[in-house]
Amino acid sequence: MVKKRQGGEEPVPEIREVAFSAPAGRPAGVEVMTLAELRSRADACQLSTPHRPGFHHLLLLERGRLVHSLDFREHVLAPGDLLWSRPGQVQHFGDLTGAAGRLVLFEAGFLDPATAAAARIEDWYGPPVRRPEGAAARGVAEALQQLHTEFGALGGLPLEIHRDVLRHLLAVLVLRAAHPGGAATGSGGDGTCAASTAYLRFRDAVERGFTRSRRVADYARSLGYAPRTLSRATEAAAGVGAKEFIDRRVALEAKRLLAHGDQSAARIADRLGFADATNFSKFFQRQTGTTPIAFRGAVRGGAG
Repeated sequence: MVKKRQGGEEPVPEIREVAFSAPAGRPAGVEVMTLAELRSRADACQLSTPHRPGFHHLLLLERGRLVHSLDFREHVLAPGDLLWSRPGQVQHFGDLTGAAGRLVLFEAGFLDPATAAAARIEDWYGPPVRRPEGAAARGVAEALQQLHTEFGALGGLPLEIHRDVLRHLLAVLVLRAAHPGGAATGSGGDGTCAASTAYLRFRDAVERGFTRSRRVADYARSLGYAPRTLSRATEAAAGVGAKEFIDRRVALEAKRLLAHGDQSAARIADRLGFADATNFSKFFQRQTGTTPIAFRGAVRGGAG
């Protein structure tokens, strides 16, 4: 994707956006494949180049080793690991040679709302890699196997019924993937349900508004909570206070823009709601330990 700068300057390359595209003759919204099929169908250079898909990736590694980068963090997957990347996250694959497993691609709207809520599929801040054990691992593997088998079973059912079966099987998989340990964690404290609701509402509000405000008080006022309530809820759910949660989200977006575009620090500062480039640079260095220019050079040098 290319975006032109104002004032007739040179075009600015941005992160490549990837939309979901259903295979011909298949139901829209979901696709299941092996990693071997991915290797044979996809351009290795495109897979290894940072891109931003507009759909979910749910990958279960069965054999071998796979390195996968997600929002500037490298994850080394071993057999049994389950990777879940969400729409809008910047990712790229490492060398797929020798890695065996299954990959599910699906759009958020393919699932029914109740399942999407129960699995928290929009939780970009959830752990990207999980490792189910024992019965939980068998449940995930069996659900994925059933989904893959049904996806390949063309002609057995009318297309509408086939799509409904896929939707139900995917619901089983994402619910097992979202709760791989069985029992829920984080319960037992007084007011846990209220804290969880406060966190989820705050998280979603930050995702919508981090370029406009970095003040906890602004979010507290719009959501109807006290700032202290938001901080306690965020600390319990994410392990950091509300202000740090906001700042980390802003820093992540800054990294994305610096790594995959040619906009100046001043333009990025304006895009992220900073008064000027100096304030942005101080913020970025405080969050990351390096300057925006040094970060861009290190990332691009490493990629080269």
